[in-house]
Parts: sequence; structure tokens; C-alpha cells
Amino acid sequence: MATAPEAIRVALWCMRLGHVAPDLARWAAAVEDGLAQAAARGAQVLVIPEWIAKQWLAFSPPDLESRNEVAWLAERTPEALELLRPLAARHGVALLPGSMPVRSPQHDPPWLNRAHLFLPNGEEFIHDKLCLTPSERDPKEWNLSTGSHVRVFDLNGVRTAILICLDIELPALSARLASAGIDVVLVPSYTSRLSGYSRAFSCAKARAVELLATVCVVGCFGELRTPGGSAFESTSGAAIYVPCEPELGMNGIIEELPPRAAGDGAGPMLVADVPVGRIRALREGSTGEVWPGVWDASHVVLS
Repeated sequence: MATAPEAIRVALWCMRLGHVAPDLARWAAAVEDGLAQAAARGAQVLVIPEWIAKQWLAFSPPDLESRNEVAWLAERTPEALELLRPLAARHGVALLPGSMPVRSPQHDPPWLNRAHLFLPNGEEFIHDKLCLTPSERDPKEWNLSTGSHVRVFDLNGVRTAILICLDIELPALSARLASAGIDVVLVPSYTSRLSGYSRAFSCAKARAVELLATVCVVGCFGELRTPGGSAFESTSGAAIYVPCEPELGMNGIIEELPPRAAGDGAGPMLVADVPVGRIRALREGSTGEVWPGVWDASHVVLS
């Protein structure tokens, strides 16, 4: 395993869902503006929320039915990716532009909720959401398929993985990840209500404790109404969670933006340093206050 840097600076952009652009090119330009802000603040990676591609529906046809929205969005994903792909190299900052639907003929139904991460060196990593919400899997609505793979990759010397929203709520997945020696988990999220925010963010903090790693989670806020009459609501914030260890500040929080349901502008950006080196030393030395190490419950009898 490569030597971890002492710290990595992460930017989480809690975007306003209703801060829309009139077309895809200007939407990508707005993302680039955010990436430039992250670069100016010294960030090495920028993460924006899950399903921020819903903003494209602001310029969708007025006769687009809700059950056809995911197909319409997926048709625009290739163009969006081509617009976004050069930005990481241009600004020297890795970019995880939320998630967007992609067409996958190998799946039935043929749609996936996919996150892409673009590195400044031209490398690209993807993650397909593993666990879907009821509306995402509803045959009468967006009707998506699930992914089946988690890629652990190197980000500036940091062992990193991507999970999408509900994925972070699954302890069984956390148990699978524990043996991978992950330093940072990046979690783009989309939650409609405060209850969803509370589930996703509370579980993200629990995963930081279980994995003795850092979990960076960000969602969007506000409302979006489409020309076709669909209405989307979102409530969320942003947070960087670490293990609840004395030398990391006791409470497991590096920094957080509290949840919000409304606001103005494009939305706030959280930028903070993650003490990767210290956390990896705790994990590899098994010197956490009570951390039992990678723990397998297969020996436990349930009766």
C-alpha cells in the first residue's frame, strides 16, 4: 500500500437543485465555476450531489412524462460527460460531478444511476448505485437497475471508494469494505426530506467509525419544477466524518454544513482537510481507542 499523504483537502458543494441553467453547455460551465472555486481554495477533489442531473429537466420538453424522464436524461449524459471530462485537468482538481443516468443494454431495465470521477491525469472511475430507492426501482417510474461492483482506487495516494446515497446506509456493505483498507469514501447523496438526510448522514458517520476511515457526504437542497409538471424537493447538507477518536477531536466531525430545504444562489461549498495519514496510522496500528480491527461476525450464533 502506498504511503498516505498527511492530508487531502476535499470540497463538497451542497448545490441548490433549483439553480438551473438554460442548456447543457451552460450547466457544465456552472460546474466548472464551482471547480474553479474549489481549486482556488486548495481542494484536491470536488464532490457534488447525487442526481444533480435532474437540473437538466429544467430545459426538458413540456410533454415529457415522468416515466420517460430517466431515458431523456440518459440521452444527454454522453454529451454532459464530454463537457465535464476535460475540467479536472484544466483546474488540477479531481471532479465527481454527482450522478446521472446511463443506458446499459446489458441490464434489464437498461438504466443505471452512475457516478463518474475524473482525475487530472486523465484517469476515470465509475460507481453504479448498488441499492435503489423505491421510486428508482419502480417499473412505473424511473425503473433503474442496480450495480454490483465497488472499485477501490488511488486518489493522490489515498485509497478511495465511491458509494451513492443509500449505499452508505448498508452495514453489510461496510463489512465487505472493511478489509480493503479504505482511507476515504466519497458519497454523493440526494434526499427529499429531513428524514432521508438524517438516515444517510447518520449512517455515513457510523461507517466512518466502522471502517476507521473518512466519509465525505454531500446532498442538494431546494425545489425544481419541470416544464412537464414534475416537482422535485430536496433537503440536505454536507459533512466530513472521521472516526470518533480523541486525537481527531472526539466527536467524529471534521466539518459540516447543516441540512437546509431552501435558500438562494448556487449553494454553499464546504472545504476542509482530511487527516488521512493520522487515520491510516490508527487503523494499521490498531491503536484506535476501542476499534476491534476488521471484525467478521461469521462466528456469531443467532438464536
